[in-house]
Parts: sequence; C-alpha cells; structure tokens
Amino acid sequence: MPDAAGNYNVLIIDDEPAISNTLALIFSTRGYKTRVAYSAEQAIEVMAEWPPDLAIIDVVLPQMNGIDLAIVLKSNYPSCRLLLFSGQPTTTEIAEQAAKKGHVFEILAKPVHPSFLLDAVASLLLPDPIGNA
Repeated sequence: MPDAAGNYNVLIIDDEPAISNTLALIFSTRGYKTRVAYSAEQAIEVMAEWPPDLAIIDVVLPQMNGIDLAIVLKSNYPSCRLLLFSGQPTTTEIAEQAAKKGHVFEILAKPVHPSFLLDAVASLLLPDPIGNA
C-alpha cells in the first residue's frame, strides 16, 4: 500500500550505518519517507526539524541508549510511535531498569527479517482496511 505509506515519516536510528541505511532503503522503496540517524543525539536534532510518525530505534547506541531516547521521544513527541530492536544481550538489563521506572517497551530481536519489520510498522501506522480499531 505505497500510497498510504507515503504519508508517513519513518526515522531509523542505529549506530551501524549498514543497518540504518539498508532499512531506510527498504522502507523508502515501500513508499515511506525516511531519514536516518546514527546516534540518539543526532536523532533528536533530526526530529526537531522533521518529526517522524514512527521511530525505529536500536537499543544499544553510544552515549544515550535507545530506551532513554524512546523515553525522551514519548515525552516530546507523544504521537510518534516507537519500535525498538536490538541484537545485544545487555538489552534485557536496560529494559528491566526502564520498566522499574514505569517505561515498558517491546523490543524486537535482531536480526529482524525486513518483511517482519515492514509488517510491524504497517500495523503501527496504517489504517486497518476492514475498519478494526
């Protein structure tokens, strides 16, 4: 459904350029408008001028981690949907610390197959074609 996808801005945050750039390419070929950021700090700068409808965030980032970034984004951009992913075992500990403070996030395990990620994003953003809420 490229026409509907084209109405959505997707920001991809991952400190590994090969991952973020590949995901941006995959999403843009499906009609989404995409931008990438390679750190949480860069993502905050991008969002100030280009607010996304959805942010795909790697949990393990240099300096500010992805969960702390997600907390900032939830606070400053409440309409932005969040999708977190990680391939690092330390993610569980970071997620548990955030949950103790009332911040619970679902985290997808890397590697994530592109079709699964596209489906997850579509379910978060695109309207249900049969009208279910």
